[in-house]
Amino acid sequence: MCGIVGVVGTQEAAPLLLEALGRLAYRGYDSAGIATLVAGSIERRRAEGKLTRLAANLGVRPLAGTTGIGHTRWATHGAPTENNAHPHGTPRVAVVHNGIIENHAELRGELEAAGQVFASETDTETIAQLVDLYLSQGMAPPTAASTAFGRLEGAFAVALIFSGHPNLIIGAQRGAPLAVGFGEEEMYLGSDALALAPLTRRIAYLDDGDWVMVKPNEVLFFDAHNRPVERKIKLTQLTGAAIGKGNFRHFMEKEMHEHPVVIGDTLKRMIDPATRMPVLPTLNVDLGTIRRITISACGSAFYAGLIGRYWLEEIARIPVDADVASEFRYRTPPIDAGTLGLVISQSGETADTMAALRYMRTQGCRVLSVVNVPESTMARESDFVLETIAGPEISVASTKALTAQLTVLAGLCLSVARARGVQDDMAIAALVASLMEVPAKAAQILSDSDAIHKLAATIADSRDVLFFGRGALMPVALEGALKLKELSYIHAEGYPAGEMKHGPIALIDPAVPVIAVIPSGPLFEKTASNLQEASARGGKIIVFSDARGAARLASIASDAVILPDCSSFVAPLLYTIPVQMLAYQVAVLKGTDVDQPRNLAKSVTVE
Repeated sequence: MCGIVGVVGTQEAAPLLLEALGRLAYRGYDSAGIATLVAGSIERRRAEGKLTRLAANLGVRPLAGTTGIGHTRWATHGAPTENNAHPHGTPRVAVVHNGIIENHAELRGELEAAGQVFASETDTETIAQLVDLYLSQGMAPPTAASTAFGRLEGAFAVALIFSGHPNLIIGAQRGAPLAVGFGEEEMYLGSDALALAPLTRRIAYLDDGDWVMVKPNEVLFFDAHNRPVERKIKLTQLTGAAIGKGNFRHFMEKEMHEHPVVIGDTLKRMIDPATRMPVLPTLNVDLGTIRRITISACGSAFYAGLIGRYWLEEIARIPVDADVASEFRYRTPPIDAGTLGLVISQSGETADTMAALRYMRTQGCRVLSVVNVPESTMARESDFVLETIAGPEISVASTKALTAQLTVLAGLCLSVARARGVQDDMAIAALVASLMEVPAKAAQILSDSDAIHKLAATIADSRDVLFFGRGALMPVALEGALKLKELSYIHAEGYPAGEMKHGPIALIDPAVPVIAVIPSGPLFEKTASNLQEASARGGKIIVFSDARGAARLASIASDAVILPDCSSFVAPLLYTIPVQMLAYQVAVLKGTDVDQPRNLAKSVTVE
């Protein structure tokens, strides 16, 4: 969640650090800070709130120096104040940290007893004080840092600078990502490749437990046992140009308009253009031998997994479990041989999903990850990877990454169905044909947005909103509710339509909009019956449907958003787009921070 960046070289560090922190802002933050070495001494500038406040601070009190570290903080221990902002440190050492030090209270007591004086409420300062104690005992910076790393419990990525050592940064990772960027006469550290994109494309990732010494012309990697190791340098596909907003008001708006291209680009990886059959070139496994699939993910990625479960069970006829990752690891389910673990994450760094992956591995399960960052920790620790071709997603609210995940899961479903022999090639071809129509229909939805604009104005002042759906559209209702609450701060809940009478119906009155995702198809009548019950109790009925479905519901619906006709197979993909658009338009009307909603982070790398 927090963002880390470091630079050691020949240029002034502060401007580079501030620029890189701007690229990390998408992860979510509530304060920020920079520390550099000035004439061998550590100087810091920190600020509560947005990076503009840090930039203003630097404008008044500039920082010199060619070695420095920077941080965007998302508060865990301690309020989001300037005093709790990173970097933390002493005159000897400064540190920035992403993660949680679980034994910080124990260490703090020990350090205070030894005479160390703390200045903040954070767990992070424990790292600085522990390293400082070792330095005061005569240890050199690498020894002091590596000894301290061995005392820390929890998940962390850190970067440290030391007074009197102007050409050295030490970094470490355990359970949280950290990358080294290789430049000319200059080296970099960053939480992800996006932070370093304009600086270098040559990236090496630390393995879990590694620590690293970074100098202007040299990088030395060490494993958890302090043994020298080599880490492969890779060329990232990211560039600094990939993260602009173009002519759009917000990153979210831009990223929603990329749905058609993202879906199309991902389909190109999943469908053989000659045979029009699904292909999974990176999945080196006999899909016909898989007896069960276990899916785990968080947030919108979990909703993608739920839709994938419907597809895989109905079309591929394979049993599927789907769990929220934060619960899956503690449920400790038994996993039989022949089960394929499937984890889904935009960033590939989500802490709970990583824990689910590692639990699957302890059960002897082969793991397939669906990720948008092929260099991510999740991808590196998986047996197989299916990449979503979504490009960088900057807005905290996931949009195009979700439809890319759904596209991958649709291709996986068809491949498993074909391998298991439960669908013949004619049936598969028909499903592929409906998938290939999705980019054009997605573009049609985006271009015909007047109804959504009008609808947003009617619900912007609502206190509560209910979303209903059935079958594979039920997770779309969950997605609509999630997006509305996280962007506009309106309380919204998504439910299976059939569950309405088992509790939610008590909430229905004329002040509570009831939004249904209800395309024509085999479940239309059942869902329509539920809406009749809501209408009879004064509910304000709003439907997302095709023209035929909207016409049949005209007598009870106060508003309708008409969507293109489509097969029931691809309806979840297409209906996801307008519920995201609605949440965006409501948020714009309410004037909230669309790209960085309060209290949220893009990449949740702590539990």
